[in-house]
Order: sequence, then C-alpha cells, then structure tokens
Amino acid sequence: MNILYLLGTGTPTPTKSRFGTSYILKLDKDYLMFDCGPATTYKLVKVGLSPTQIDYLFFTHHHFDHNSDYPCFLLCRWDQSIGKEQKLQVFGPPPTKWITERLIGSEGAFSCDWKARIEAPVSQKVYVNRGGTLPRPEPSFNVNDIGPGKVIKHSCWRVTAARANHVQPWLGSLAYRVDSDKGSIVFAGDAGPCESVSKLTQGTDILVVNCWGHQNTMEKNGEAPGQTGTLDAAKMAQESGARKLILTHTGPHLTKPGSKEKGIADIARLYQGEIIFGEELMSFTL
Repeated sequence: MNILYLLGTGTPTPTKSRFGTSYILKLDKDYLMFDCGPATTYKLVKVGLSPTQIDYLFFTHHHFDHNSDYPCFLLCRWDQSIGKEQKLQVFGPPPTKWITERLIGSEGAFSCDWKARIEAPVSQKVYVNRGGTLPRPEPSFNVNDIGPGKVIKHSCWRVTAARANHVQPWLGSLAYRVDSDKGSIVFAGDAGPCESVSKLTQGTDILVVNCWGHQNTMEKNGEAPGQTGTLDAAKMAQESGARKLILTHTGPHLTKPGSKEKGIADIARLYQGEIIFGEELMSFTL
C-alpha cells in the first residue's frame, strides 16, 4: 500500500495549526521523507511511524522551515537504532553535506551528545536493553549533494530532481518527482513557476505545491516572485495534467476561514482536478 503523510504544511511563521514543511511517502515497505521542518520527528511519531523506518530523506532547499528538525531526526534515528536498520540516505542541494557534518560529525555541534551516549555506562545499558550489541557505533549516514537529474533508482520506484525557482543564487532549490508502478507524484517545493519544474510535472498523477497566499495579494505586495500563489498553483496543476492538487506551505492569511474557501474557489476556476487543502497530519492512500 502506498500512502502520503503530510507532516508539516506551514511556513516560517508558526501558528497553532501548522509550522514548517515535511512529507512522508510510503512505497510498499520503503519510507521516503521530503524535507524536515520544525517538529518533524514529533509529527512523524504522531502519525504512527518511527524515525528508524525512514531510510531516505530528500531536501528541497535549506531554509529553516524545511530543515530545522534535521539534527533531531538524525540523532533520534541513530539513538533508537539497534544496529539492524538500513543506513539512512540523504539527498539535497549543497550545502547538505556541509550542514550534516557540522551537526553530527566528529566535531559537530551535537558530537558531545552522541559521544556521551556511546561511552556512558548507563547509556550503553539502555542501548543493550533495546537489543543493541556493544560497542555502540558512531552515527553514520550516506549524505549526497545533488543537482538536477536522476537521483536514485530503486527496484520499485525512482526519484528525479529538477532545478526550482526560489531564492537563487543564495540557496539552491530542487523539486522532486517520484515514479513507481502505482503512479507518480511531484513535490514542487517552494518553487515559483519555471520551465524546469513544469517539465518535471508533465503527466504526473499528484502535484504537491506551495501555495503561499492569494495571487493578487502576492503580486501587489511583492511576494509573488520565487514562490507560488493560488492562480500559479492552479495553472501549474492544469498544465501538468495532474488528477490531484495538494496545497501545502500555506500562509497564515490564506488559511483563515473564508479566505481558504475563496482560494480553493479561485483555483477551481482554472483547474479541473481534485483539490486538497493540506492540513498537518493528514494522510492519503495513493
């Protein structure tokens, strides 16, 4: 069974109902995470999953609302492991490797934590009681800086990346497409309209797209470039041929009662497929 979990559907602005970005895609026995924004590890557990189940992590870019729970997730996945899990594979635009090394490398910001857990007798006992065997290994992950093109090909699925228009040249940004025998899904990230993402979305079944706010408001206040509003999201979905559009990364103004319904209605005038206004902890069988 293939399932999509929406863990984080918000923006850099925390609200009572949403904050940051993260999604989990379950493909048979494989779990793929896309972005790791605030409280991702906690939200992951809230939907009934464990950090040790996630074997693949893909970053669209390195704004904090997409990566600030990364150290928590890495440390929690390592700490809960008993040495029988697959090695986590991480992919993202530069500086993914640089960030990872400075978080949990031998001299990283959290190295004092994992070194104490390896050496302290009580921590060793906790590890053994979980089923681990001493000596406890150091954290080890396969981390890859990537660009557009083929990312990884599995026996049952493959991931392709395309350059996304967001805040270049200060940060690189990618969109991802996952194709499997059950269909395809594109995670557009915080991408504004651009040819590379448009090509990536062609013929996809499901499009997960950032929808910051109402298009006319964004164009008036100067917030439209490099991200997607209601009408741009609708056009992207309609031109892709996607049968389902999932709106995420929705801003505080768009999520207010009345404003949300207006946004959906505006999109529906341009896009004929199914529209889902994403909420945190939602899940869908694909």
